[in-house]
Amino acid sequence: MSSRGRITAILGPTNTGKTHHAIERMLGHRSGVIGLPLRLLAREVYDRIVKARGPSVVALVTGEERIVPPRVQYWVATTEAMPDIAADFVAIDEIQLCADPGRGHVFTDRLLHMRGTVETLFLGSDTMRKAIAALVPETQFIRRERFSKLNWAGSKKLSRMPARSAIVGFSVDDVYAMAELLRRQKGGCAVVMGALSPRTRNAQVEMYQNGEVDYLVATDAIGMGLNLDIKHVAFSATHKFDGRRVRPLFPHEMGQIAGRAGRHTEPGTFGVTGEAEIPDDGLIEALENHRFAPIQRLTWRNGALEFGTMDRLIDSLETGSGHELLSRGREADDLATLKILGNLPEIRDRVQGGRDVRLLWDVCRVPDFRGISQMEHATLLARIFGFLQDGHIPADWLGRAITRIDKVQGDIDALSKRLAYIRTWTYVAQRTGWVADEKHWREETRAVEDRLSDALHAALTQRFVDRRTSVLLRRLKQKESLVAEVNDKGEVTVEGEYAGRLEGFRFRPDQTASADEAKMLSRASYDALKPEFHLRADRFYNAPDTEMDYTEQGGLMWGNQAVGKLVKGSDPLHPGVEVFVDEEAGPEIADKVRRRAQHFIDRKIAALFEPLVTLQKDEALTGLARGFSFRLVEALGILPRDAIATEVKELDQEARGALRKHGVRFGQFTIFLPALLKPAPTRLRLVLWSLHEGLSEFPESPPPGLVTIPHLDVVPDQVYALSGYRPAGERAIRIDMLERLADLLRAQDTRGGFEANPDMLSITGMTLEQFSGLMQGLGYAAERGERPKVKAVEAPVVAPAPQGEGSDAPLTEEESVLAAETRAKWEAEQAEKRRIEAEAAAATPEAETAEGEASEAGAVDGEATPEAPAPEEVTPEEAAPEMEVFYSFRWAPKPRGNRRPQGDRPQGERAEGERPQGQRRGP
Repeated sequence: MSSRGRITAILGPTNTGKTHHAIERMLGHRSGVIGLPLRLLAREVYDRIVKARGPSVVALVTGEERIVPPRVQYWVATTEAMPDIAADFVAIDEIQLCADPGRGHVFTDRLLHMRGTVETLFLGSDTMRKAIAALVPETQFIRRERFSKLNWAGSKKLSRMPARSAIVGFSVDDVYAMAELLRRQKGGCAVVMGALSPRTRNAQVEMYQNGEVDYLVATDAIGMGLNLDIKHVAFSATHKFDGRRVRPLFPHEMGQIAGRAGRHTEPGTFGVTGEAEIPDDGLIEALENHRFAPIQRLTWRNGALEFGTMDRLIDSLETGSGHELLSRGREADDLATLKILGNLPEIRDRVQGGRDVRLLWDVCRVPDFRGISQMEHATLLARIFGFLQDGHIPADWLGRAITRIDKVQGDIDALSKRLAYIRTWTYVAQRTGWVADEKHWREETRAVEDRLSDALHAALTQRFVDRRTSVLLRRLKQKESLVAEVNDKGEVTVEGEYAGRLEGFRFRPDQTASADEAKMLSRASYDALKPEFHLRADRFYNAPDTEMDYTEQGGLMWGNQAVGKLVKGSDPLHPGVEVFVDEEAGPEIADKVRRRAQHFIDRKIAALFEPLVTLQKDEALTGLARGFSFRLVEALGILPRDAIATEVKELDQEARGALRKHGVRFGQFTIFLPALLKPAPTRLRLVLWSLHEGLSEFPESPPPGLVTIPHLDVVPDQVYALSGYRPAGERAIRIDMLERLADLLRAQDTRGGFEANPDMLSITGMTLEQFSGLMQGLGYAAERGERPKVKAVEAPVVAPAPQGEGSDAPLTEEESVLAAETRAKWEAEQAEKRRIEAEAAAATPEAETAEGEASEAGAVDGEATPEAPAPEEVTPEEAAPEMEVFYSFRWAPKPRGNRRPQGDRPQGERAEGERPQGQRRGP
């Protein structure tokens, strides 16, 4: 295109507003074309021009997007996609990319040949002045200086990175690692990479610009055209992989990136972080002043291509320029793909002329967005070339390929890969004549890209942004008052973000937060929770006792929330209270909670241990009775008799009577208050005793209603006594039921031996085998035997002892059931005995004679008598008598302190409930 207008080059460092100036200049003409280095930047400029002039006159053309309204005036395009049309104005941004080894030949071609009829504008770094002056001598140069100062800030750790910083990495792994660290330490960051779609990139940038996050992690993509509010740029590395090798960053590349710090007239800083090397003083000075050595050579590739054959095309692409400033760059991807396809026999056979060569070259220019391998990419392009030679890419084949990609599930890597894949089909759909329904496939590929872009943005945000922490940090930074709310589940939200849980009067920060996050959350939450602590303390203080309880490990509960624990006091009946109240709630709250908790446990003890408290306060008790009451109070209402046998013998009848008035029962094995054997006092008694003994783990009370429980060697006998049980063999029996059993045993001949009766089994709820073990544990010898079942004289059934006989405690519901079951079993056994004996008696000769006489008498009276059936033959096995197991028990004490249940007491002493000699038990 011939040059008929003026040519201007506006050169200088970043932050000079060059792009903004170019847009204004273009809008001053009737038509214009602007070429930009990135699809991302092209979309941004397109949106700005549409906002100024409307979408009907603005076109956007990139490799993957084509928006061309009917009456186009202004074209916004990537440099590779700039249309070759006559326009008043032409601008090429980032012209220094002429030196880029990969795509520089495109920028060099535009520098040499792209012109506006009225004005042509080159924008970029001042390092291009010498090359432009030599190649386009008519150019007028304008140097633009930075609006603000750029200064070196040294090396900083990520944890100390100031707000509004951009950290630059040169690999995806580095970017993700730094983003993850910033999420944990700073609440999160935005992520910007060249591989992102414009939609994803814009969403991430918007999140940063709006202040939702204060940090940006990016690749060197931010060095071109992204105008962000960045105050500091930190390099995490000073080397990069350029597609061929790992090399140091060129000074002008570092200057392009560092120059993004500072906004308009606000100064900016740059530095390094992590393991990045600190630049030398000369480079730092060059970066601060944007003074770099001029570019000596531009990348060039022949634009006058020959399409006669593939070989001629390749030769033309590899032709040299003959100019000292223009050198061939490294082999571009499109040329490498052309060579691969040219070596495939199936492709060579299909390429018959210039038209096929031109089509093949167009196909080879499809970028390798997927980046798998050159051969993989070439194989795909060979398939596309075959389709195009036959007409169009088949719709069903293209549809299947797009459908496989159209999935929004997966992690960041999976979504990024799918986005790279859909870019290939977006590019294909933009080529004129490649698909039958261009409009449909352009919309379809764009829709898939948008869905994947949104999913990728959501995935990036979820992984690298802690919205809760970022919101709270922003509020604290702005010194705003925070609003906290507590729902009925105790969940605390601060400014709508979940912060933790309020358990009673203790705040538990979210456990998923890092240490720094938890510290910040606690600080923010406690400031906001102060009113809630006062309201909750008032509710607790006025709550009824029915809303409170204690655990078997001494904890104090308010509903399902722990508010404190019991601690050792002056004596077992007066424990202290330690409350669970955060220090930040204040001493006033802690004191109110403590007083209410102490009132609760004091009243609970007074109610459940009323007989014991009354006994303790009875000043009428004197002498031995007074001392015995102290022993009973210390033991919390239960004393094994063998441990205090001497004290019991010393009590006279008057002292015993005084104690009995308080409900004290002097049993054969235990001295106790029956009212304290109920489940509630038992549970509390174990807690109070464990506190006073200083145990770290408290024993639990047995389930209510059980007459016997297992006897475990690891459990001390004292724990069984406090639980209301006495060990005997492999079981432990409840002490009140043991006293009832003792009453029955006193009526037996314990020296000569006796057998268990149903009342004994009913009381214990045991089988005969189990009962024998219990008796042996109580000091009796048990002899097992077998005998034939004999006819028993039927005797009237004797009901079990009525409630209260021999005991002050009524039978529990479970005991009543056990007694009824045992009685029913015994009665069934007796009925079976009687049936068997009746059948045996019917088979005797006397019975047969009687039956014969009866038959004769019937015949004399003239009545026919049916013939009696012959008696069945009885086998020896059937004739054998049925055997039964029985046990004989006799007193055989061992030197363990067991007391015989009768006859071994001083004159006048007997267990409570025992009748005097010769006296019958009353009803």
